[in-house]
Amino acid sequence: MASVGAVISKVIKDGVTHNSAAATALYVDSIIAPILPDMRESEILSDPVGHALDETLGHGALGRRLYSFRLWRSDGTILYSKDKALTGKRFDANAKLKAAFAGTLVASFESGSESGTGRPLLEVYAPILQPWSGEVVAVSEFYEVADGLQETLFVARLWGWLAVAGATLGFFLMLSAIALRGSRTIVRQSTALERRVGELSTLLAQNKQLRARIQRASERVVALNESHLKRIGADLHDGPAQLVALAAMKLDDPLLVARDAPAEDRRHEIGWIRSTLAEALREIRSICGGLILPHIEKSGISELIRHAARAHEQRTGTTVELELADEEAATISGAGKICIYRFVQEGLANAHRHAGGAGQKVRSAIAAGRLTVEVSDTGSGFDPGRTRAGALGLAGLRQRINSLGGSFAVETSGRGTTLKVVLDLEEVLAA
Repeated sequence: MASVGAVISKVIKDGVTHNSAAATALYVDSIIAPILPDMRESEILSDPVGHALDETLGHGALGRRLYSFRLWRSDGTILYSKDKALTGKRFDANAKLKAAFAGTLVASFESGSESGTGRPLLEVYAPILQPWSGEVVAVSEFYEVADGLQETLFVARLWGWLAVAGATLGFFLMLSAIALRGSRTIVRQSTALERRVGELSTLLAQNKQLRARIQRASERVVALNESHLKRIGADLHDGPAQLVALAAMKLDDPLLVARDAPAEDRRHEIGWIRSTLAEALREIRSICGGLILPHIEKSGISELIRHAARAHEQRTGTTVELELADEEAATISGAGKICIYRFVQEGLANAHRHAGGAGQKVRSAIAAGRLTVEVSDTGSGFDPGRTRAGALGLAGLRQRINSLGGSFAVETSGRGTTLKVVLDLEEVLAA
């Protein structure tokens, strides 16, 4: 833009200088043309012509404006000069003089410091044409005192530079606005990208934790399944298997083998064997009943809890108090139903095993999208830190509930024990 300003300033200076020079040259030519003789035939100007030029160029408005005046012939001879010492002398023509003889008006402006006179001067080389042929027969060289021109040039340059400065400022503001907007966009996108990267990093960390959790859960499931099989085997061995073994031993009793044994004793032994086998069958059915789930596809939460409580009452001969929530708006997946059923089943089994079935109670509640189920008793409680390492009940419950994203808690004291599970219905539904 500085270069543009310099070019515009030069164009303004050249244009104003040339127009001023043309106007002055036309004015001077209109005054001195009637005085000059036929320049094609004059080698020098006659005295009357010289005196007339002296009078014209030395007085009046023209005399005040012209600082110097010379009239050149094509061979470089000065035909007239205000400085009489130069009249009649011959000089080599400079570039400006040659251009003027070629028919071109040549003008230049010099400020006071540049002219060496302390006054601004307009230097003009104006060709003088033959009236009839238009041939250049002489060149007038004069220096005009150009105080007004200097002011005009200053104002023109000032306005030119102001225009350039205004355009530069406009471009600068426009580019600054574009750059600022682009910068804000970049910052906004960078912030969003960083936030997105942070979210992805968090998700990756969560996925890594979930993979580790799934792996640990899988390992625990395998261990728990093996422990459950051992428990079932121990229950079969310690219960029905022992009864069947006793019955088998009774089959070898001499009262049954001997032909002469009293019939009454024989009937008594056979009755005992029958009752022992019946008890073994009941225990086998009880174990199977604990392993087989009821039909849960169309059952609601309350119905499942009620079914688990009634099955427990039939097996143990105890009573379970129920306090169930209205679940019309609650929806839960099959895995969630199995988890709740096993939780109630195992909780009541623990209440019967450790508290003798005293004060058994099951309560359910649904609030704020969460399902809460509690199994409690009024026994003497226990110390959770002193449970056996291989115990399956609490570990199995905790594993089932954690797999569904729920929470499991045990509260125990001398006044009883409460097992509590909280499940998020949305997560359980998704599961």
